[in-house]
Amino acid sequence: MSIERIETGSRMSRIVKHNGTIYLCGQVCKDGEQGITEQTSSMLEKVDALLAQAGSDKEHILSATIYVKDMQYFAEMNAVWDAWVPEGHAPARACVAAKMAREALLVEISVVAAEKV
Repeated sequence: MSIERIETGSRMSRIVKHNGTIYLCGQVCKDGEQGITEQTSSMLEKVDALLAQAGSDKEHILSATIYVKDMQYFAEMNAVWDAWVPEGHAPARACVAAKMAREALLVEISVVAAEKV
């Protein structure tokens, strides 16, 4: 039952694997100057890449917590999310309004997934 930490810095690891479960650090978009649709798409592309690096994919996501700067963006964010989640593989999910670490950020996600076997 070892813990594997991937891309570890002084503050956090981008990926932590333990006992067949993958934990991703919070993911935001690549370009904070974009709107909510583009920020959400960019953020989810990063999730896809990290899951692949960890030996998983979006069909194996167990739970997701989405942080939105303002609930006025909820419907637009959900439109991107709904198109991204594979049918029949929706994870447990929470979505909350939250103050972001940088003013330009509109959305962030934290993901827990299972390894592909």
